[in-house]
Amino acid sequence: MKKVAVLIENLFDEKELIYPYFRLKEDFEVHLVGSQKETVYTSKSGVGMKSTHASADVKAEDYDGILIPGGFSPDNMRRTEATKELVKEFCKQNKPIAAICHGPWMMASCCDLKGKEMTSFFSIKDDLINAGANWVDKEVVVDGNLITSRNPNDLPIFVKTFVEAVK
Repeated sequence: MKKVAVLIENLFDEKELIYPYFRLKEDFEVHLVGSQKETVYTSKSGVGMKSTHASADVKAEDYDGILIPGGFSPDNMRRTEATKELVKEFCKQNKPIAAICHGPWMMASCCDLKGKEMTSFFSIKDDLINAGANWVDKEVVVDGNLITSRNPNDLPIFVKTFVEAVK
């Protein structure tokens, strides 16, 4: 069975983490990877989800794809060197990396975005442009191994696109 990682940190958007997490479990083994193992992380509205693995304890080569939910959790993810290194390895190995809403902040910190077409929540548009990306306003954008979407309204096509990329 293929395996995917879903990153988790405090202040995640519950729709952007919970919906993909359970949908992905239909086809893959799914690990919730945070900076700490077996830690309860809290969403923007107080919903708790427990990590299954710590980013320092996993390797990109053990996974077939990674998903980065939004909310304000990507800002916290970027503070953990092991989490950044994990995403960098996915970039190097050209494995599917999906990020929604504020999730592409991690891509800006970890991947070479020069010339890549991407989307995100509009408030981080400038961050992606400054990282070299060509920002577009579309519900889902695929450029190589990078899959991006704007907000929770895009979740159905975002998750479907990621599932197809991993399969």
